[in-house]
Amino acid sequence: MTAAGADTGWGDFVADGRAVRLALICLGLWLNAADSLVTTTIMPSVGRELGGYAFFSWATAAYMVGSILSGATAARLSARMGLRRAMVVAGLLTAVGCVLSALAPGMIALVAGRAVQGLGAGWIVGACYAAVGAVFPQRHLARIFGVMTSVWGVATVLGPLVGGVFAEGDHWRALFWAFAVQCVAFSAATVWLLPADVSTTTHPTPWRQLALVLIGVGLIGAADLVSSAAAAGALCAASLVAFVLAVRLPHRADGGLFPRSAANLSTAIGAGYLSYFATAAAAMGFSVYGPALLQKLFGLAPLAAGYAAGLESMGWTLAALAVAGSAARWHGVIIRAGGLSIVGSLVLLAVVMRAGPVFAILAAGAWLGAGFGLSSGLTGRRVIGAADAGEREVTSAGINAVRQVGNAAGACLSGIIANLSGMTGGVTRAAAESSAVWLFVLVLPLALVGAAGAWRVAAPRFAEA
Repeated sequence: MTAAGADTGWGDFVADGRAVRLALICLGLWLNAADSLVTTTIMPSVGRELGGYAFFSWATAAYMVGSILSGATAARLSARMGLRRAMVVAGLLTAVGCVLSALAPGMIALVAGRAVQGLGAGWIVGACYAAVGAVFPQRHLARIFGVMTSVWGVATVLGPLVGGVFAEGDHWRALFWAFAVQCVAFSAATVWLLPADVSTTTHPTPWRQLALVLIGVGLIGAADLVSSAAAAGALCAASLVAFVLAVRLPHRADGGLFPRSAANLSTAIGAGYLSYFATAAAAMGFSVYGPALLQKLFGLAPLAAGYAAGLESMGWTLAALAVAGSAARWHGVIIRAGGLSIVGSLVLLAVVMRAGPVFAILAAGAWLGAGFGLSSGLTGRRVIGAADAGEREVTSAGINAVRQVGNAAGACLSGIIANLSGMTGGVTRAAAESSAVWLFVLVLPLALVGAAGAWRVAAPRFAEA
Protein backbone atom coordinates (compact mmCIF):
# COMPACT_ATOMS: atom_id res chain seq x y z
CA MET A 1 0.00 0.00 0.00
CA THR A 2 1.18 3.54 -0.69
CA ALA A 3 1.01 6.38 1.79
CA ALA A 4 -2.30 7.36 0.29
CA GLY A 5 -3.67 3.86 0.77
CA ALA A 6 -3.65 2.88 -2.92
CA ASP A 7 -2.77 -0.75 -3.59
CA THR A 8 0.34 -1.12 -5.79
CA GLY A 9 0.82 -4.87 -5.31
CA TRP A 10 0.73 -7.50 -8.03
CA GLY A 11 -2.84 -8.47 -7.18
CA ASP A 12 -4.12 -5.00 -7.95
CA PHE A 13 -1.72 -4.71 -10.88
CA VAL A 14 -3.36 -7.59 -12.76
CA ALA A 15 -6.93 -6.83 -11.64
CA ASP A 16 -9.76 -5.44 -13.79
CA GLY A 17 -8.32 -6.76 -17.05
CA ARG A 18 -5.07 -4.81 -16.72
CA ALA A 19 -2.86 -7.87 -17.25
CA VAL A 20 -4.28 -8.71 -20.69
CA ARG A 21 -4.23 -5.06 -21.73
CA LEU A 22 -0.57 -4.84 -20.77
CA ALA A 23 0.04 -8.01 -22.80
CA LEU A 24 -1.60 -6.27 -25.77
CA ILE A 25 0.71 -3.27 -25.39
CA CYS A 26 3.76 -5.55 -25.10
CA LEU A 27 2.73 -7.27 -28.35
CA GLY A 28 2.56 -3.88 -30.05
CA LEU A 29 6.02 -2.97 -28.79
CA TRP A 30 7.39 -6.36 -29.86
CA LEU A 31 6.21 -5.77 -33.44
CA ASN A 32 8.42 -2.68 -33.55
CA ALA A 33 11.30 -3.78 -31.31
CA ALA A 34 12.00 -7.05 -33.12
CA ASP A 35 11.90 -5.51 -36.57
CA SER A 36 15.44 -4.16 -36.88
CA LEU A 37 17.12 -7.29 -35.53
CA VAL A 38 14.94 -9.61 -37.60
CA THR A 39 15.34 -7.58 -40.79
CA THR A 40 19.11 -7.19 -40.64
CA THR A 41 19.39 -10.95 -40.20
CA ILE A 42 17.30 -11.83 -43.27
CA MET A 43 18.46 -9.04 -45.62
CA PRO A 44 21.42 -11.00 -47.07
CA SER A 45 18.96 -13.76 -48.05
CA VAL A 46 16.56 -11.16 -49.45
CA GLY A 47 19.34 -9.60 -51.51
CA ARG A 48 20.41 -12.93 -52.96
CA GLU A 49 16.87 -13.62 -54.19
CA LEU A 50 15.68 -10.18 -55.26
CA GLY A 51 18.91 -8.53 -56.37
CA GLY A 52 18.74 -4.74 -56.35
CA TYR A 53 21.76 -4.40 -54.09
CA ALA A 54 21.88 -0.67 -54.81
CA PHE A 55 18.73 -0.41 -52.68
CA PHE A 56 19.95 -2.76 -49.94
CA SER A 57 20.10 -0.08 -47.25
CA TRP A 58 16.74 1.38 -48.29
CA ALA A 59 14.92 -1.51 -46.64
CA THR A 60 16.04 -0.06 -43.30
CA ALA A 61 15.83 3.61 -44.29
CA ALA A 62 12.29 3.27 -45.66
CA TYR A 63 11.08 1.75 -42.41
CA MET A 64 12.67 4.62 -40.48
CA VAL A 65 11.10 7.23 -42.76
CA GLY A 66 7.68 5.68 -42.18
CA SER A 67 8.33 5.72 -38.44
CA ILE A 68 9.35 9.39 -38.53
CA LEU A 69 6.12 10.34 -40.30
CA SER A 70 3.92 8.26 -38.02
CA GLY A 71 5.73 9.42 -34.89
CA ALA A 72 4.87 13.02 -35.73
CA THR A 73 1.22 12.25 -36.50
CA ALA A 74 0.38 9.53 -33.95
CA ALA A 75 -1.16 11.91 -31.42
CA ARG A 76 -3.44 13.49 -34.03
CA LEU A 77 -4.51 10.07 -35.34
CA SER A 78 -5.44 8.87 -31.84
CA ALA A 79 -7.33 12.07 -31.03
CA ARG A 80 -9.33 12.06 -34.26
CA MET A 81 -10.18 8.36 -34.42
CA GLY A 82 -10.17 7.42 -30.76
CA LEU A 83 -7.41 5.30 -29.27
CA ARG A 84 -8.99 1.90 -29.93
CA ARG A 85 -9.77 2.60 -33.58
CA ALA A 86 -6.33 4.14 -34.11
CA MET A 87 -4.62 1.02 -32.72
CA VAL A 88 -6.75 -1.23 -34.93
CA VAL A 89 -5.95 0.81 -38.04
CA ALA A 90 -2.23 0.91 -37.15
CA GLY A 91 -2.10 -2.87 -36.72
CA LEU A 92 -3.88 -3.51 -40.01
CA LEU A 93 -1.67 -1.02 -41.87
CA THR A 94 1.44 -2.74 -40.53
CA ALA A 95 -0.01 -6.07 -41.66
CA VAL A 96 -0.52 -4.62 -45.16
CA GLY A 97 3.13 -3.54 -45.19
CA CYS A 98 4.22 -7.04 -44.16
CA VAL A 99 2.11 -8.58 -46.96
CA LEU A 100 3.59 -6.19 -49.52
CA SER A 101 7.09 -7.19 -48.37
CA ALA A 102 6.21 -10.90 -48.43
CA LEU A 103 4.91 -10.66 -52.00
CA ALA A 104 7.65 -8.33 -53.27
CA PRO A 105 8.90 -9.36 -56.74
CA GLY A 106 11.90 -7.04 -56.47
CA MET A 107 13.80 -4.80 -54.08
CA ILE A 108 11.84 -1.63 -54.92
CA ALA A 109 8.57 -3.35 -54.02
CA LEU A 110 10.14 -4.57 -50.78
CA VAL A 111 11.25 -1.02 -49.94
CA ALA A 112 7.67 0.20 -50.48
CA GLY A 113 6.36 -2.51 -48.18
CA ARG A 114 8.93 -1.58 -45.56
CA ALA A 115 7.84 2.08 -45.67
CA VAL A 116 4.23 1.04 -45.04
CA GLN A 117 5.41 -1.21 -42.20
CA GLY A 118 7.31 1.66 -40.62
CA LEU A 119 4.30 3.96 -40.86
CA GLY A 120 2.00 1.44 -39.20
CA ALA A 121 4.52 0.34 -36.57
CA GLY A 122 5.24 3.93 -35.57
CA TRP A 123 1.53 4.52 -35.04
CA ILE A 124 1.32 1.30 -33.01
CA VAL A 125 4.11 2.41 -30.65
CA GLY A 126 2.67 5.92 -30.29
CA ALA A 127 -0.78 4.53 -29.55
CA CYS A 128 0.61 1.99 -27.07
CA TYR A 129 2.35 4.69 -25.05
CA ALA A 130 -0.80 6.82 -25.18
CA ALA A 131 -2.80 3.84 -23.95
CA VAL A 132 -0.57 3.49 -20.89
CA GLY A 133 -1.49 6.95 -19.68
CA ALA A 134 -5.13 6.67 -20.68
CA VAL A 135 -5.95 3.16 -19.42
CA PHE A 136 -3.67 2.40 -16.45
CA PRO A 137 -3.74 4.11 -13.04
CA GLN A 138 -0.84 6.32 -12.03
CA ARG A 139 0.15 4.03 -9.16
CA HIS A 140 1.22 1.26 -11.56
CA LEU A 141 3.08 3.29 -14.17
CA ALA A 142 6.59 2.57 -12.86
CA ARG A 143 5.97 -1.19 -12.94
CA ILE A 144 4.30 -1.00 -16.36
CA PHE A 145 7.21 0.90 -17.89
CA GLY A 146 9.57 -1.67 -16.40
CA VAL A 147 7.66 -4.46 -18.14
CA MET A 148 7.60 -2.51 -21.41
CA THR A 149 11.36 -1.96 -21.24
CA SER A 150 11.87 -5.70 -20.85
CA VAL A 151 10.19 -6.22 -24.24
CA TRP A 152 13.17 -4.58 -25.91
CA GLY A 153 15.50 -6.93 -24.04
CA VAL A 154 13.47 -9.94 -25.14
CA ALA A 155 13.60 -8.68 -28.74
CA THR A 156 17.39 -8.49 -28.48
CA VAL A 157 17.52 -12.20 -27.66
CA LEU A 158 14.71 -13.52 -29.86
CA GLY A 159 15.00 -11.17 -32.86
CA PRO A 160 18.17 -12.70 -34.38
CA LEU A 161 16.91 -16.19 -33.52
CA VAL A 162 13.61 -15.66 -35.34
CA GLY A 163 15.28 -13.99 -38.31
CA GLY A 164 18.03 -16.61 -38.47
CA VAL A 165 15.60 -19.54 -38.43
CA PHE A 166 13.72 -18.14 -41.43
CA ALA A 167 16.89 -17.01 -43.25
CA GLU A 168 18.65 -20.37 -42.87
CA GLY A 169 16.20 -22.01 -45.26
CA ASP A 170 15.70 -18.89 -47.41
CA HIS A 171 12.15 -18.64 -46.07
CA TRP A 172 12.31 -14.90 -45.50
CA ARG A 173 8.92 -14.34 -47.12
CA ALA A 174 7.33 -16.59 -44.52
CA LEU A 175 8.77 -14.31 -41.83
CA PHE A 176 6.83 -11.34 -43.19
CA TRP A 177 3.69 -13.47 -43.34
CA ALA A 178 4.25 -14.45 -39.70
CA PHE A 179 4.50 -10.81 -38.66
CA ALA A 180 1.39 -9.98 -40.71
CA VAL A 181 -0.53 -12.59 -38.72
CA GLN A 182 0.74 -11.06 -35.45
CA CYS A 183 -0.39 -7.61 -36.61
CA VAL A 184 -3.89 -8.85 -37.42
CA ALA A 185 -4.01 -10.58 -34.02
CA PHE A 186 -2.97 -7.28 -32.40
CA SER A 187 -5.84 -5.43 -34.12
CA ALA A 188 -8.38 -8.12 -33.23
CA ALA A 189 -7.27 -8.17 -29.60
CA THR A 190 -7.49 -4.37 -29.45
CA VAL A 191 -11.18 -4.49 -30.37
CA TRP A 192 -11.77 -6.99 -27.59
CA LEU A 193 -9.56 -5.56 -24.84
CA LEU A 194 -9.49 -1.78 -25.17
CA PRO A 195 -12.48 0.36 -24.14
CA ALA A 196 -14.16 2.18 -27.00
CA ASP A 197 -14.35 5.55 -25.28
CA VAL A 198 -10.66 6.11 -24.54
CA SER A 199 -9.58 9.58 -25.65
CA THR A 200 -6.22 11.30 -25.75
CA THR A 201 -4.96 14.85 -26.03
CA THR A 202 -3.46 16.08 -29.27
CA HIS A 203 -1.07 18.67 -30.60
CA PRO A 204 -0.91 20.14 -34.10
CA THR A 205 1.29 18.21 -36.51
CA PRO A 206 4.43 20.26 -37.42
CA TRP A 207 4.06 19.68 -41.16
CA ARG A 208 6.70 22.18 -42.31
CA GLN A 209 9.42 20.73 -40.11
CA LEU A 210 8.34 17.21 -40.97
CA ALA A 211 8.49 17.98 -44.70
CA LEU A 212 12.04 19.34 -44.39
CA VAL A 213 13.14 16.24 -42.46
CA LEU A 214 11.67 13.93 -45.11
CA ILE A 215 13.27 16.01 -47.89
CA GLY A 216 16.61 15.65 -46.10
CA VAL A 217 16.25 11.88 -45.87
CA GLY A 218 15.11 11.77 -49.51
CA LEU A 219 18.19 13.70 -50.67
CA ILE A 220 20.60 11.41 -48.89
CA GLY A 221 18.63 8.44 -50.20
CA ALA A 222 19.04 9.80 -53.73
CA ALA A 223 22.78 10.04 -53.10
CA ASP A 224 22.65 6.29 -52.51
CA LEU A 225 21.87 5.78 -56.20
CA VAL A 226 24.48 7.93 -57.94
CA SER A 227 27.77 6.52 -59.14
CA SER A 228 29.77 9.72 -58.66
CA ALA A 229 31.32 10.45 -55.28
CA ALA A 230 31.10 14.19 -56.01
CA ALA A 231 27.38 14.00 -56.79
CA ALA A 232 26.77 11.89 -53.68
CA GLY A 233 28.66 14.44 -51.59
CA ALA A 234 26.61 17.32 -53.02
CA LEU A 235 23.34 15.54 -52.25
CA CYS A 236 24.50 14.74 -48.71
CA ALA A 237 25.40 18.41 -48.20
CA ALA A 238 21.95 19.43 -49.44
CA SER A 239 20.34 16.95 -47.06
CA LEU A 240 22.31 18.46 -44.18
CA VAL A 241 20.97 21.90 -45.10
CA ALA A 242 17.42 20.51 -45.00
CA PHE A 243 18.00 18.98 -41.56
CA VAL A 244 19.42 22.25 -40.19
CA LEU A 245 16.50 24.22 -41.61
CA ALA A 246 14.06 21.79 -39.98
CA VAL A 247 15.63 22.40 -36.58
CA ARG A 248 15.96 26.17 -37.03
CA LEU A 249 12.49 26.76 -38.51
CA PRO A 250 10.60 29.35 -36.43
CA HIS A 251 8.21 27.65 -34.00
CA ARG A 252 4.50 28.19 -33.94
CA ALA A 253 2.99 29.08 -30.60
CA ASP A 254 1.17 25.74 -30.43
CA GLY A 255 4.26 23.57 -30.82
CA GLY A 256 6.78 22.04 -33.21
CA LEU A 257 8.68 18.86 -33.95
CA PHE A 258 11.63 20.02 -31.82
CA PRO A 259 11.96 22.43 -28.87
CA ARG A 260 13.05 26.02 -29.49
CA SER A 261 16.62 25.52 -28.25
CA ALA A 262 17.27 22.45 -30.42
CA ALA A 263 19.39 24.50 -32.84
CA ASN A 264 21.49 26.09 -30.09
CA LEU A 265 24.54 23.87 -29.59
CA SER A 266 25.52 25.79 -26.46
CA THR A 267 22.52 24.29 -24.65
CA ALA A 268 22.13 20.77 -23.31
CA ILE A 269 19.20 20.21 -25.67
CA GLY A 270 21.06 21.31 -28.81
CA ALA A 271 24.25 19.43 -27.93
CA GLY A 272 22.30 16.35 -26.89
CA TYR A 273 20.27 16.27 -30.09
CA LEU A 274 23.48 16.64 -32.12
CA SER A 275 25.00 13.72 -30.24
CA TYR A 276 21.94 11.53 -30.77
CA PHE A 277 21.77 12.27 -34.50
CA ALA A 278 25.46 11.95 -35.32
CA THR A 279 26.19 8.82 -33.31
CA ALA A 280 23.06 7.06 -34.58
CA ALA A 281 23.97 7.84 -38.19
CA ALA A 282 27.61 6.78 -37.73
CA ALA A 283 26.68 3.39 -36.26
CA MET A 284 24.15 2.28 -38.88
CA GLY A 285 26.74 0.70 -41.16
CA PHE A 286 27.26 -2.15 -38.72
CA SER A 287 23.52 -2.69 -38.29
CA VAL A 288 22.71 -2.65 -42.02
CA TYR A 289 25.73 -4.45 -43.48
CA GLY A 290 27.26 -6.32 -40.52
CA PRO A 291 25.40 -9.62 -41.08
CA ALA A 292 26.07 -9.61 -44.84
CA LEU A 293 29.79 -8.95 -44.30
CA LEU A 294 30.09 -11.64 -41.65
CA GLN A 295 28.41 -14.17 -43.93
CA LYS A 296 30.55 -13.34 -46.97
CA LEU A 297 33.95 -12.77 -45.34
CA PHE A 298 33.88 -15.37 -42.56
CA GLY A 299 31.30 -17.90 -43.71
CA LEU A 300 28.95 -17.40 -40.77
CA ALA A 301 25.46 -18.86 -41.10
CA PRO A 302 22.56 -16.36 -41.07
CA LEU A 303 21.64 -17.27 -37.48
CA ALA A 304 25.20 -16.78 -36.21
CA ALA A 305 25.63 -13.54 -38.19
CA GLY A 306 22.32 -12.25 -36.82
CA TYR A 307 23.37 -12.89 -33.25
CA ALA A 308 26.75 -11.29 -33.91
CA ALA A 309 24.98 -8.11 -35.01
CA GLY A 310 22.59 -8.51 -32.07
CA LEU A 311 25.52 -8.14 -29.68
CA GLU A 312 25.28 -4.40 -30.29
CA SER A 313 21.78 -4.38 -28.79
CA MET A 314 22.90 -6.68 -26.00
CA GLY A 315 25.79 -4.37 -25.13
CA TRP A 316 23.42 -1.39 -25.15
CA THR A 317 20.95 -3.08 -22.80
CA LEU A 318 23.55 -4.35 -20.30
CA ALA A 319 25.42 -1.04 -20.17
CA ALA A 320 22.21 0.93 -19.70
CA LEU A 321 21.18 -1.34 -16.82
CA ALA A 322 24.64 -1.07 -15.26
CA VAL A 323 24.57 2.73 -15.05
CA ALA A 324 20.84 3.25 -14.44
CA GLY A 325 21.33 3.61 -10.69
CA SER A 326 24.66 5.42 -10.75
CA ALA A 327 25.25 8.45 -8.54
CA ALA A 328 24.63 11.82 -10.20
CA ARG A 329 28.24 12.91 -9.68
CA TRP A 330 29.36 10.21 -12.13
CA HIS A 331 26.87 10.98 -14.88
CA GLY A 332 29.12 13.39 -16.79
CA VAL A 333 32.01 10.93 -16.78
CA ILE A 334 29.74 8.09 -17.96
CA ILE A 335 28.25 10.17 -20.78
CA ARG A 336 31.71 11.08 -22.06
CA ALA A 337 32.88 7.49 -21.75
CA GLY A 338 29.90 6.44 -23.85
CA GLY A 339 30.67 8.91 -26.63
CA LEU A 340 34.34 7.90 -26.72
CA SER A 341 33.35 4.22 -26.73
CA ILE A 342 31.27 4.72 -29.86
CA VAL A 343 34.24 6.33 -31.63
CA GLY A 344 36.68 3.69 -30.34
CA SER A 345 34.46 0.79 -31.39
CA LEU A 346 34.13 2.16 -34.93
CA VAL A 347 37.91 2.49 -35.15
CA LEU A 348 38.23 -1.13 -34.04
CA LEU A 349 35.64 -2.26 -36.58
CA ALA A 350 37.55 -0.44 -39.33
CA VAL A 351 40.64 -2.45 -38.36
CA VAL A 352 39.16 -5.93 -37.84
CA MET A 353 36.00 -6.14 -39.96
CA ARG A 354 37.89 -7.09 -43.12
CA ALA A 355 40.19 -9.83 -41.85
CA GLY A 356 39.04 -10.62 -38.32
CA PRO A 357 39.43 -12.29 -36.00
CA VAL A 358 35.69 -12.79 -35.57
CA PHE A 359 36.03 -12.52 -31.79
CA ALA A 360 37.39 -8.98 -32.18
CA ILE A 361 34.44 -8.05 -34.43
CA LEU A 362 31.98 -9.38 -31.85
CA ALA A 363 33.77 -7.44 -29.10
CA ALA A 364 33.69 -4.26 -31.20
CA GLY A 365 29.95 -4.67 -31.86
CA ALA A 366 29.23 -5.15 -28.16
CA TRP A 367 31.46 -2.16 -27.33
CA LEU A 368 29.55 -0.04 -29.85
CA GLY A 369 26.26 -0.93 -28.19
CA ALA A 370 27.73 -0.34 -24.74
CA GLY A 371 28.72 3.17 -25.80
CA PHE A 372 25.09 3.95 -26.57
CA GLY A 373 23.96 2.28 -23.35
CA LEU A 374 26.35 4.37 -21.27
CA SER A 375 25.47 7.72 -22.82
CA SER A 376 21.94 7.56 -24.17
CA GLY A 377 19.77 7.41 -21.07
CA LEU A 378 21.85 9.84 -19.01
CA THR A 379 22.04 12.27 -21.92
CA GLY A 380 18.26 12.08 -22.16
CA ARG A 381 17.88 12.98 -18.48
CA ARG A 382 19.97 16.11 -18.95
CA VAL A 383 18.23 17.08 -22.19
CA ILE A 384 14.74 16.73 -20.71
CA GLY A 385 15.84 18.37 -17.47
CA ALA A 386 17.02 21.43 -19.41
CA ALA A 387 13.67 21.94 -21.13
CA ASP A 388 11.21 24.62 -20.10
CA ALA A 389 8.14 23.32 -18.28
CA GLY A 390 5.93 23.86 -21.32
CA GLU A 391 8.32 22.06 -23.69
CA ARG A 392 9.20 18.90 -21.77
CA GLU A 393 6.84 16.74 -23.78
CA VAL A 394 8.10 17.93 -27.18
CA THR A 395 11.71 17.72 -25.96
CA SER A 396 11.24 14.12 -24.89
CA ALA A 397 9.49 13.18 -28.13
CA GLY A 398 12.19 15.03 -30.07
CA ILE A 399 14.84 12.63 -28.74
CA ASN A 400 13.15 9.73 -30.49
CA ALA A 401 12.59 11.80 -33.64
CA VAL A 402 16.26 12.81 -33.82
CA ARG A 403 17.36 9.20 -33.35
CA GLN A 404 15.03 7.99 -36.11
CA VAL A 405 16.25 10.70 -38.48
CA GLY A 406 19.84 9.74 -37.64
CA ASN A 407 19.08 6.07 -38.24
CA ALA A 408 17.43 6.79 -41.60
CA ALA A 409 20.23 9.12 -42.71
CA GLY A 410 22.85 6.64 -41.49
CA ALA A 411 21.25 3.77 -43.37
CA CYS A 412 21.32 5.81 -46.58
CA LEU A 413 24.89 6.96 -45.89
CA SER A 414 26.08 3.40 -45.38
CA GLY A 415 24.35 2.49 -48.64
CA ILE A 416 26.27 5.25 -50.43
CA ILE A 417 29.58 3.96 -49.08
CA ALA A 418 28.80 0.33 -49.84
CA ASN A 419 27.60 1.10 -53.38
CA LEU A 420 30.68 3.18 -54.16
CA SER A 421 32.72 0.24 -52.82
CA GLY A 422 31.17 -2.10 -55.38
CA MET A 423 28.07 -3.47 -53.65
CA THR A 424 25.75 -2.49 -56.52
CA GLY A 425 26.77 -5.70 -58.28
CA GLY A 426 26.09 -7.88 -55.23
CA VAL A 427 27.92 -8.86 -52.07
CA THR A 428 31.04 -10.14 -53.82
CA ARG A 429 34.16 -10.82 -51.81
CA ALA A 430 35.99 -7.83 -53.31
CA ALA A 431 33.07 -5.50 -52.58
CA ALA A 432 32.73 -6.91 -49.05
CA GLU A 433 36.43 -6.45 -48.32
CA SER A 434 36.33 -2.84 -49.50
CA SER A 435 33.08 -2.03 -47.69
CA ALA A 436 34.34 -3.63 -44.48
CA VAL A 437 36.89 -0.85 -44.18
CA TRP A 438 35.21 2.23 -45.66
CA LEU A 439 31.84 1.73 -43.92
CA PHE A 440 33.58 2.57 -40.66
CA VAL A 441 36.48 4.84 -41.69
CA LEU A 442 34.31 7.37 -43.51
CA VAL A 443 31.83 7.79 -40.65
CA LEU A 444 34.50 8.51 -38.04
CA PRO A 445 34.21 12.32 -38.48
CA LEU A 446 30.47 11.99 -37.88
CA ALA A 447 31.10 9.87 -34.78
CA LEU A 448 33.57 12.45 -33.48
CA VAL A 449 30.94 15.18 -33.91
CA GLY A 450 28.51 13.04 -31.89
CA ALA A 451 31.12 12.44 -29.20
CA ALA A 452 31.78 16.18 -29.04
CA GLY A 453 28.07 16.76 -28.47
CA ALA A 454 28.10 14.19 -25.67
CA TRP A 455 31.16 15.84 -24.17
CA ARG A 456 29.34 19.18 -24.03
CA VAL A 457 26.19 17.66 -22.51
CA ALA A 458 28.39 16.12 -19.81
CA ALA A 459 29.63 19.54 -18.68
CA PRO A 460 29.03 20.25 -14.96
CA ARG A 461 26.76 23.21 -15.73
CA PHE A 462 24.23 20.84 -17.28
CA ALA A 463 24.12 18.46 -14.30
CA GLU A 464 20.67 17.62 -12.97
CA ALA A 465 19.54 19.88 -10.17
